[in-house]
Amino acid sequence: MSEARKNFIEGIRAEAPLLIGVFPFGMIYGALALNAGLSNAAAQWMSSIVFAGSSQFVTAQLVKESAPGLVIILTIAVVNLRHMLYSASLAPHLKDLSLRWKALLSYLLTDEAYAPSILYFEKEGLQTHKHWFLLGAGFSLWFTWQVSTAFGIFLGASIPANLSLDFALPLTFIAMIVPVLKKQPTIAAASSAGVTALLAYNLPFKLGLILAAFVGIIVGTLLEGKK
Repeated sequence: MSEARKNFIEGIRAEAPLLIGVFPFGMIYGALALNAGLSNAAAQWMSSIVFAGSSQFVTAQLVKESAPGLVIILTIAVVNLRHMLYSASLAPHLKDLSLRWKALLSYLLTDEAYAPSILYFEKEGLQTHKHWFLLGAGFSLWFTWQVSTAFGIFLGASIPANLSLDFALPLTFIAMIVPVLKKQPTIAAASSAGVTALLAYNLPFKLGLILAAFVGIIVGTLLEGKK
C-alpha cells in the first residue's frame, strides 16, 4: 500500500467516530433549513458550497428571524474566523503543497477534520504524504454531511418532534475540543468563550456567538503572547 493511500485511509478511520455525531447534526440542519423557508435545492447547495455546519445553522436561524442581511453576513464571517486559526496552525505542515492542493484542503477544512489532523501531524512530524490524512478526514466528513443533509431535507417532516437529536452537536464538539486542550492559552480561550456564550445567550440575532468568539480569540492571543 502506498504511503499516500495509507494516510488517506488513516484519515477516514480517525474521522469515523466523529461522523456518528455529524450525521444527526446534518439531518437537523436539513430540517431546520426547510423550516426557515429555504428550498430543498438551496438547503442542499448550502451544504455543498458553504460546508460549515455552525454557519449553516446560524444562517437558517437568522433567515427564519428575518435578520438583516448585514447581520447574517457579519455573524457568519465571525463564526468562521476560527478557520483562519486552523489554517495558520496547519500551514507549517502544508506549506510545500501546490496551490491546487491548498485550495482543495482549505475547502475541506472544518472543525471535525482539523482536530484529528493536527494531532496526527504533530505526532508524525515531517512526512511527505501526510496531507492525504487531511484529505481522507475531510472527504469522509464532506460525504457524510451531504448525505445527512439530504436525509434531513426529505425526512425532516417525518422526524417526531419529541425525538431530540440536537444532543449530537455538543457531544461532537466536546469530543473534538478536549484532546487539544493541553496548554494554558487554549484552555483559557475555550473556557472564556464558553462562559461568555452562556452569559450572552439571550442577545438578539445570536450576537452572543460573535461576542464569545472575540473573547476567546483575545484571551488566547494575549496568553499566547506572554509565553
